[in-house]
Amino acid sequence: MTFLYILSVVVFLLILISMWNIYTKAGKPGWAVIVPVYNILILLEIAGKPWWWLFLLILPVANIFYGIWLWNLVSLSFGKDEGFTVGLILLPFVFIPILGLGDDLYKGPAGASKNRIKRG
Repeated sequence: MTFLYILSVVVFLLILISMWNIYTKAGKPGWAVIVPVYNILILLEIAGKPWWWLFLLILPVANIFYGIWLWNLVSLSFGKDEGFTVGLILLPFVFIPILGLGDDLYKGPAGASKNRIKRG
């Protein structure tokens, strides 16, 4: 039982540090990760969505759809594809550290610079 407790604390800290780095890479304050509700508002800014999406994320059933969509937009904002989004949803304890501790750069809301290159 002690092993599971220690393992859960280690995974929690790994996710916390990784999310802190994701926010910092996006030019947002890292400490926002530890503030309830505000952390979601900042994640919405990183993904390029308006603040009122917070209400969509608290609606039962709809929150599943919009939560997956939000993580997809975060993934695109760092230049990843939909396959990475699947990893973020199914194995967040692996893919969030890859995004936060890896060398991926923030490309703007939903990969804005990538979209400009494709259009131009």
